[in-house]
Amino acid sequence: MGYDDNNVFAKILREELPSHRVHEDSHTLAFMDIMPVSKGHTLVIPKSKCENIFDLDEEFLSAVIRTTKVVAEAIKKTFAPSGVVITQLNGAKAGQTVFHYHMHIIPVYEKAPFQPHPKDVEDDAVLASVAAEIKQTLA
Repeated sequence: MGYDDNNVFAKILREELPSHRVHEDSHTLAFMDIMPVSKGHTLVIPKSKCENIFDLDEEFLSAVIRTTKVVAEAIKKTFAPSGVVITQLNGAKAGQTVFHYHMHIIPVYEKAPFQPHPKDVEDDAVLASVAAEIKQTLA
């Protein structure tokens, strides 16, 4: 298939599309999922061209894992979920819809058990507010 430079995450990295960024370093970017499964659902992507884990250089893979842990800890501290799902999908048949490697950090709450990914885009103001809370914890 080959990496598509016009995928939505590539455009977010180039700042051609808006995103609610919560963390960024030289190798990774973490931002709010626009169709969150739960409050705090965040994505972590490498700043490299890779469709899936099989294309990802080990340097970027370890950076993504480090960022995922840092952001998941901030989400846990900020929102006190009863659990956190950390997942990653490889290939369309596995459920991957954006073909740029990414990790999902999905908080799970006692009164809101884990659900499949919704089809509706969340209100921008809600995403901005949640992102601000996570960034405050990371600061």
